[in-house]
Amino acid sequence: MTHHASRLKVLGAGIFSLILALGVARFAYTPLLPLMQLQAGLGVAAAGGLAAINYAGYLSGALIASRINSLVLKDRLYRIGMVLAVISTLAMGLSTNVMVWALSRYVAGLTSAAAILLGTGLIMNWLIRHNHRSEMGIHFAGIGLGIAGCAGAVMLFTPSLDWREQWFAFTAVGSLLLVPALRWLPPPDPSGYTSSGQKLQDKPPSPLYLRVFMAAYFCAGFGFVVSVTFIVAIVNQLPGLNGWGNLAFLAIGIGAAPACISWDLIARRTGDLNALILAGVLQVVGILMPVLVPGFWAAMLGSLLFGGTFIGMVSLVLTMAGRYYPTMPAKMMGKMTLSYGVAQIIGPAITGLLGAKFGSYNASLYVAAGVMLLGVGLLFVLKAVERLDTQGGEVSR
Repeated sequence: MTHHASRLKVLGAGIFSLILALGVARFAYTPLLPLMQLQAGLGVAAAGGLAAINYAGYLSGALIASRINSLVLKDRLYRIGMVLAVISTLAMGLSTNVMVWALSRYVAGLTSAAAILLGTGLIMNWLIRHNHRSEMGIHFAGIGLGIAGCAGAVMLFTPSLDWREQWFAFTAVGSLLLVPALRWLPPPDPSGYTSSGQKLQDKPPSPLYLRVFMAAYFCAGFGFVVSVTFIVAIVNQLPGLNGWGNLAFLAIGIGAAPACISWDLIARRTGDLNALILAGVLQVVGILMPVLVPGFWAAMLGSLLFGGTFIGMVSLVLTMAGRYYPTMPAKMMGKMTLSYGVAQIIGPAITGLLGAKFGSYNASLYVAAGVMLLGVGLLFVLKAVERLDTQGGEVSR
């Protein structure tokens, strides 16, 4: 197999793992949520609670990923996670017990971390070792494809399948995705050298830089989770748009799928932090557009813009984190995702409470946009910290 073909196959393993763990196991819940509320009696507050439990599982997985140094162990846990992604999807259709659903959502959160942190870290380590550019845009396209695919599948399935049968259909799809996700990712090389014999060296950021970066990523997580978890219900509640929610979720996926590659190109020209600031500002616009501008096209454009920016921020942040630790890319990725994950526990719970209190999700969107703006401000602070760190390094030399 040629050098280029090997790279595409490894990236393909990552794409399929993200479609499986993020699309099927995790985000199929979003387009299926209205159907579960209608057919299975799932209430608004319980829906928010299940989403929060899902993110608690993701947070647990991030904590584990941040503490594991062995590439061999990470590879083993990644593979276990992919199998559990299929099992947790199956469990959603086997019961109407909220506790069973909660356990399934927690395990699905763990498997999400296995794909987006352990899998991404293993793939980045492979790319660096084989002297490829350490840009992960193609890999992270799997998240957008997973979201769009799930939304499209629910729209296709709903006329003929009930909520339970759709979970079983997603289980079958996940079983097919499992094969390339496992087979196409080679075992990790635990040596500290690239294939050309160069020694890999970690270059961790300063403690202040890491703290500010994590705070900014927390804000991004809050802004992300409110929209992505409840977008279907949000759009369905807008005047004249009942029934169009799944199309909005599809638009998020369509916007996200190619965006990571675009943000890689933007970051090359502007720098990573400037690209993150631009993505954050545009994400605020995407969050607010459905409630500030009435009508179908505004909701769809806002969804496309949101999808194209949230995934860009995730891709840029995790790629930056991996570059600081080429020998163990998931180390800092896990720390960053801890802050993102905490926000994703708090966000759905607050959204569920506000939705139950006010009868709509508009207030939650305004809160999410405000938190995102705070995160953009922190990114400007981060640029100042970066300059100070650079000056300090020059002085020490």
